[in-house]
Amino acid sequence: MRTDIEIAQETPMRPITEIAALAGIDENCIEQYGRYKAKVDAARVQGQGDAGKLILVTAINPTPAGEGKTTTTVGLADALRKCGKRAMLALREPSLGPVFGIKGGAAGGGYAQVVPMEDINLHFTGDFHAIGAANNLLAALLDNHIHHGNRLNIDTRRIVWKRCVDMNDRQLRNVVDGLGGRINGTPREDGFDITVASEVMAVLCLASDISDLKDRLARMIVAYNFEEKPVTAGDLQAQGAMAALLKDALKPNLVQTLEHTPAFIHGGPFANIAHGCNSVAATKLAMKLADYTVTEAGFGADLGAEKFLDIKCRMAGLQPHCVVLVATVRALKYNGGVSKNDLGAENLDALEKGLPNLLQHVENITQVYNLPCVVAINRFPLDTQAELSLIEEKCRAMGVNVALSEVWAKGGEGGKALADEVIRLCETPSEFAYSYALDSSIEEKIRAIVTKIYRGDDVIFTPAARKQMAALTALGYDTLPICMAKTQYSFSDDAKLLGAPRGFTVTVRNIKVSAGAGFLVALTGDIMTMPGLPKLPAAQRIDIDERGRISGLF
Repeated sequence: MRTDIEIAQETPMRPITEIAALAGIDENCIEQYGRYKAKVDAARVQGQGDAGKLILVTAINPTPAGEGKTTTTVGLADALRKCGKRAMLALREPSLGPVFGIKGGAAGGGYAQVVPMEDINLHFTGDFHAIGAANNLLAALLDNHIHHGNRLNIDTRRIVWKRCVDMNDRQLRNVVDGLGGRINGTPREDGFDITVASEVMAVLCLASDISDLKDRLARMIVAYNFEEKPVTAGDLQAQGAMAALLKDALKPNLVQTLEHTPAFIHGGPFANIAHGCNSVAATKLAMKLADYTVTEAGFGADLGAEKFLDIKCRMAGLQPHCVVLVATVRALKYNGGVSKNDLGAENLDALEKGLPNLLQHVENITQVYNLPCVVAINRFPLDTQAELSLIEEKCRAMGVNVALSEVWAKGGEGGKALADEVIRLCETPSEFAYSYALDSSIEEKIRAIVTKIYRGDDVIFTPAARKQMAALTALGYDTLPICMAKTQYSFSDDAKLLGAPRGFTVTVRNIKVSAGAGFLVALTGDIMTMPGLPKLPAAQRIDIDERGRISGLF
């Protein structure tokens, strides 16, 4: 069996100028990064005015290896084009953390991939490097301000801005810096975030243009002064230089699928510690050009889809026409109690025990958000016909729309049944609703997510979290939406509580404001903003030969 990277390397690509023309983008609106990638100046592109239909692809709670959400998203777009529809993709850029960690890349798989796969999964067009540079420039300006007299009266015990790097590196979670005497800075406890958890990443993904980007950057809080008032990037006069570093990163990246469907890949915040969606700019540009825009949100629907709907759609004025919920045999067995090492063996009992997880996600989409939904059963090579039939039978018996997706093995051809169902559902009238009202209190908003989406009994706020809520309310940040930072493996804040648990509570231990992004982050459980590498990282399998051909990337 050929690997993902072998399939990608053996499939001819078309020049990016041809892909741009296919998407309706004038050549004068693109800046080429080699032969097969380009930046697009969205402001100059003519189109149909955001009239296209928007399809969100999400998933059930996953296994550690992921369930093929990107693969399904890519295959669905290819299938829609095979059905005669003008379709485009709007995806996130992969982070080097998972690429070299346990999940691998995020360019799809099999015959449903975006290419050039190696470039997309590694440095791509340098967006993440620009985001890291802008983030760390702000950190340097902050420390420099303190070193040269601290005119803003910053309390060095209350610095909240961290440096970042786009790599899983647990050694950097907690550090002490500024050592070596006065000339080398002020000693303090510090730490790093992974770039995809940086607020600069969220700001870039939610900004509408360069002016909005500068305004959002200026609002970002870096510290608090001795009067407990926030100190912002604007107070440090950092937004202009940061925006200069980000001017090219703000432009969506254009690539193609193996079947030459145009694809925008832009931005990449994690969904368990950030809002988990590609940029508003890329999504709106695709909707401007295509009849159907297929996008995705990270991890399970309790994380990515909730944030896509309650944060991104609310801020950008978007309304999905249909939601695709990806389910796999192995994830259902995992949620039914099977260990990750035994997921390859047929187990109909465990499969049935895992179905409540799927059904809860479906109910959330259809009953909380009032959106049409179809379950896409993403077929894996080890799945048995009995397992696939059981999922389909149970879904249909409960009135759940379902379609088998075989895009990994067959590309767009294997997604036609799913595409047909998506086209049908996109014509279904719906009254999109959010899971909470913005004018409710911080506590009420968090409780609504926990009780409506997770089905938990209640929320426990630590004393520190309650103090933070009071302070943020006094500062006027209580009207912002909530970005929950939570494990991706469970509806609860306990990664081991699988399936569709009941009778649990969620503990919120910390609440912080991302004033530039425009949301509050509620940290639960032991969630961290700097992941670590696994015992056997994917990086150990990646190599390059004397011809420059990469292997081991997936």
